[in-house]
Amino acid sequence: MATSPPYPTYPPAPTGSPAPGGVLRHPHWWQRTWVRYAALSSLLALSGLVILALVRQQTGTEGFLVGLGLAVFPVPLLIAAFRWLDRVEPGPWRNLAFCFAWGACAAALVAIIANSFATHWIAVATADPKGADTLGMTVIAPVVEESAKATAVLLVFLFRRRHFTGIVDGVVTAGVTATGFAFTENILYLGTAFGTDQSDGGHGGIASVTAATFFVRVVMSPFAHPLFTVFTGIGFGISALTAEHRRVRRTLAPLGGLLLAMGMHSLWNGSTSFGDGYGFFAVYGAFMVPMFGLLTWLVISTRQRELRTVRAELPAYVVAGWLTMPEPFVMGSMKARRLARDHARDRLGKAAARTVAEYEAYATSLAFLRHRGRSGRAGADFVVRERELLQELWHRREVARPALAHAGHTLAGAVLWGVPPMYGHGHGYAPGHGPFPVYGHHPSYGAPSHGAPAYGAPAYGAPGYRPPAYDPGPGAGGHAPHPAVPSQYTVPSQYGAPAYGRAPQAYASQGQAAYDPAPQVRVTPTPPSTAAGPPPSA
Repeated sequence: MATSPPYPTYPPAPTGSPAPGGVLRHPHWWQRTWVRYAALSSLLALSGLVILALVRQQTGTEGFLVGLGLAVFPVPLLIAAFRWLDRVEPGPWRNLAFCFAWGACAAALVAIIANSFATHWIAVATADPKGADTLGMTVIAPVVEESAKATAVLLVFLFRRRHFTGIVDGVVTAGVTATGFAFTENILYLGTAFGTDQSDGGHGGIASVTAATFFVRVVMSPFAHPLFTVFTGIGFGISALTAEHRRVRRTLAPLGGLLLAMGMHSLWNGSTSFGDGYGFFAVYGAFMVPMFGLLTWLVISTRQRELRTVRAELPAYVVAGWLTMPEPFVMGSMKARRLARDHARDRLGKAAARTVAEYEAYATSLAFLRHRGRSGRAGADFVVRERELLQELWHRREVARPALAHAGHTLAGAVLWGVPPMYGHGHGYAPGHGPFPVYGHHPSYGAPSHGAPAYGAPAYGAPGYRPPAYDPGPGAGGHAPHPAVPSQYTVPSQYGAPAYGRAPQAYASQGQAAYDPAPQVRVTPTPPSTAAGPPPSA
């Protein structure tokens, strides 16, 4: 079970622009968020109605229904594939819904109108309808369609920047947009093929035009449009990973990706016009399939690199007391994450599993935020965002920590310091055993070379922290008492505390169920009071 992190909002700030007297003016009506959402939704709905009417006009009602029924087959598989890629730091469903709707409605409408107009204009100007069709298929269509799909990626990149942090986000955004576009295009092609069969006497079966079209577009190449547009997404992903002062690279990467997408699309469309029909199979076998395999390898390796980033960045929050010892290990393994969610679901139900999934998502966002800071790419909201994420983790700790500890114990074969008992079942542990790293010694990261602030560690004060000693008493859970916490578990000098301060230490006095030998875990923990919650920033 993967869930989108319910990203916390920024602290409320005064809206409007300051007047000469220093008084804030109310924003204009068109600057309000709900007005923008309503305008965008209306645009997509209007585009959908128009494209529906155009496709139905070209295919007929019966052809439209047949095309719709056949075109829907690859959509769930493609959406599931892109969603799987995005499970390390899942983005909100509303972003994916927007991308799919844009591709299926707005981009498809622009493509149909622009392609038809341009092809007709060339045919009239050159008096060569056949040449105009070829030019429209190999030049005009790739440029128009890829530009229309890239607009959705650009909009998410500009207005949902918090959710667009790297190559995987670019691939998912572009792929879902192209899936929506291909869905509408397949309705048109399959509906037209069905109409052709009907006009030829109703031939059916595998020898029909409909069956041939279905085999080529849905069975052989459902990934064609996503494959093209993914290059655009990779370009935007590279731009997102590039420091802001490298403006040339941030600009050229998306443009280069768009040009590659247009080139791939042109090659694919042109393959049917040479080799007496064999050009299609030649391009498919020699180019499309290897490219699909290469991009699949690239995306999966990028996802694995993201998991390594999570394991590398979270230890600082362990030594500061915000996370427990096994959490970086568990967060860096999709198998361990799933095991934690399953454990919570089995013990406490679906609500607990959802809470654990949210905890995992927030911890991953925290790791990526820290990584961007170390790379010199942190925004001005770094401190605010870090505080928000730490608060969200703190509010969910009572449910999430036992489940994560269970996952770490199951996969690692040992439970280390700071691991609470699993829902009332105590376990003995000893330091330095198992694959969990010891977070007592870390090299300092240092400042970025261009002079940005050093985000290598949470550098806002360095209060000493010792994990709380946990002793459930002799014989708890059939194990020996837990030993005292060794003195070397202190914050190394090169680490500071997170911007929101260190985690509270008096767990017992604060009623934390995760550290009780017989906890009463709440499925929906209430936010702690000021005295019990994380201390405010100095």
